[in-house]
Amino acid sequence: MNKLETPAANATVAVDLGTRRYEIAIGEGLLAEAGKRIKPFLRRPVVAIVTDSNVASRHLDGLQQSLAEAGISATVIVLPPGEATKSYRHLAETLDGLLAAGIERRDMVIALGGGVIGDLAGFAASILRRGVDFIQIPTTLLAQVDSSVGGKTGINSPHGKNLVGAFHQPRAVLIDIALLDTLPRRELAAGYAEVAKYGLLGDAPFFSWLEANAPSLFAGDAQSRIKAITRSCEMKAAIVIEDETETGVRALLNLGHTFGHALEAATGFSSRLLHGEAVSIGMAQAFRFSERQGLAAAGNAARVEKHLRSVGLPTRLSDIPGELPAPAKLLEIMRQDKKAVAGKLTFILVRGIGEAFITRDIEETDVLAFLAEEQRKT
Repeated sequence: MNKLETPAANATVAVDLGTRRYEIAIGEGLLAEAGKRIKPFLRRPVVAIVTDSNVASRHLDGLQQSLAEAGISATVIVLPPGEATKSYRHLAETLDGLLAAGIERRDMVIALGGGVIGDLAGFAASILRRGVDFIQIPTTLLAQVDSSVGGKTGINSPHGKNLVGAFHQPRAVLIDIALLDTLPRRELAAGYAEVAKYGLLGDAPFFSWLEANAPSLFAGDAQSRIKAITRSCEMKAAIVIEDETETGVRALLNLGHTFGHALEAATGFSSRLLHGEAVSIGMAQAFRFSERQGLAAAGNAARVEKHLRSVGLPTRLSDIPGELPAPAKLLEIMRQDKKAVAGKLTFILVRGIGEAFITRDIEETDVLAFLAEEQRKT
């Protein structure tokens, strides 16, 4: 199938990691099929669902009904919504809840939620009894195209984002695009930043397709959503298969994240700046910085910024409400980035749209000057 042809009503993407191979199912109505899809993975008909209160009010009953119809009993752990939940405190709460429920090593944890729940529940599963299986049912666009795929799990630290965690692959990922209909527009846009990222890092025709088709995706067109999610998952799966533990090419998936994670930390991992919004600003900054360094031709950054702004995403530091730390403080936060090697920051920069590359040959003085310039602009 040509990568930009319309896929079938439902699609499947394989993440082929040998004996740990799993599939990503993409389509409409998959939540109602969750019980029969999950049952073959179970050694006994018992699961634990980890979710947050917002998702629970919208989707928990549907999942529990599906599980009950398949004869599966479920313990439910409901956490607060928001990035602040990815914390030591809520990790401990989750682990204690799983242990109190008697979840055994051969049982299954289900992560029902966005990236926060997927990351935290996956990490809890990775360390509970030295490793319990889990399944991702992502409920946000961001989680569907990014955090639910690839096995990165973890929590945040006061020192920075995702600094405590483990690689722990799910047994399956169920992506029900109908769940996107309940998302607030802001969260849908934040997730779209990660969709655009795939085109920007390695597939220029896909980015062109997004420029033409983003309106239908946001309007709820099922085929546009399936196509965008499928292509995003295909690209992520290919990179994960090549570099599961991010020792090389997988770092490309962090386009926009070195800048973006620093901004998230600077804003306290709060609703002031959603993860996808930070990535949007970070990607725009990566393109502007690449042009400033003479690595990319002029005009690429403006095209990227125009598209991101067209769907309501921020692209400038001035788009973030409230005060930001001085450039030197932002650079200090960036030094905590988990991709740093021997004290050298790792940057994902670009030679053009669809041409991202990894480099550690960037002088901090250049970064500091760029950040100062970014803060001066409105």
